[in-house]
Amino acid sequence: MTGLEIWLLAVGLAMDCFAVSIASGIILKHMQLRPMLIMAVFFGFFQALMPLLGWIGANLFSHLIESIDHWIAFAILTFLGGRMVMESFKDEDCKHEYDPTCLKVVLALAVATSIDALAVGVSFAFLGIKSLAAILSSVCVIGLVSFVLSMMGLTFGIRFGCGIARKLRAELWGGIILIIIGTKILIEHLFFS
Repeated sequence: MTGLEIWLLAVGLAMDCFAVSIASGIILKHMQLRPMLIMAVFFGFFQALMPLLGWIGANLFSHLIESIDHWIAFAILTFLGGRMVMESFKDEDCKHEYDPTCLKVVLALAVATSIDALAVGVSFAFLGIKSLAAILSSVCVIGLVSFVLSMMGLTFGIRFGCGIARKLRAELWGGIILIIIGTKILIEHLFFS
């Protein structure tokens, strides 16, 4: 994957964090630096950790399925992207029943929003990323983008409330990005390798 693809993938993965951060900002109602930093750090950390764990696990058996690895990467990214697109059309109100200042809640949200990143880590192994240095640079980008978008989402939620969440359609755009990357991977492996 190219550097641009990694950055786009990171943005696509971070859209869940962004959407949850907007909702959390709506609940917070005013700037509270400590809970905002805690949430953004947790989101960035887990978004970076999960692909690393997925990559490590998949590297143990990727040699067994090398002939179909591009199909698996395509399926994972398209499934995740499609699910995000579908979720973006659900009509949800802005009432959320959780406390974004509670550490247990933040941990649960961080893990829940990073499950997709675990699957992306598996696809990294199938795409032939073999060196620890290559995967570490990718997961650092994913973690950084997730941190920044989480802080932005919290700020948007606090400043603009519910209206901005519906207008941005973060999950829709994140899903589209993942589908495009998955399709590009498949086309490259089928026609240009």
